[in-house]
Amino acid sequence: MTQIIVLPHVELCPDGAVIEGEQGMSICHALLQHDIEIEHACEQSCGCTTCHVVVREGYNSLEAADEMEDDLLDKAWGLEPNSRLSCQALVGTTPLVIEIPKYTINMVKEGKR
Repeated sequence: MTQIIVLPHVELCPDGAVIEGEQGMSICHALLQHDIEIEHACEQSCGCTTCHVVVREGYNSLEAADEMEDDLLDKAWGLEPNSRLSCQALVGTTPLVIEIPKYTINMVKEGKR
């Protein structure tokens, strides 16, 4: 199991959290498994940007994003050089520190966040 530190998010995780993720599991799945209800409008199929996270530590340990993920990330709110779609970024053996952006773009639930 690999440690994932989730920085505080006003709605989803106000106090932050320290969780464990299995190697090979997506960050999104690990968050959901620990009751951190990150949006995932496309059901983790790399079809939207609602599960966008910023990897503050451990980014270089992740496998590189593929072209589809990179194209979608260009549309994410608050994009940073170390942004990933949490449904596509797989937990490895290196601990991670992630931040869930304050806002997300969700065409299905527009105006909710």
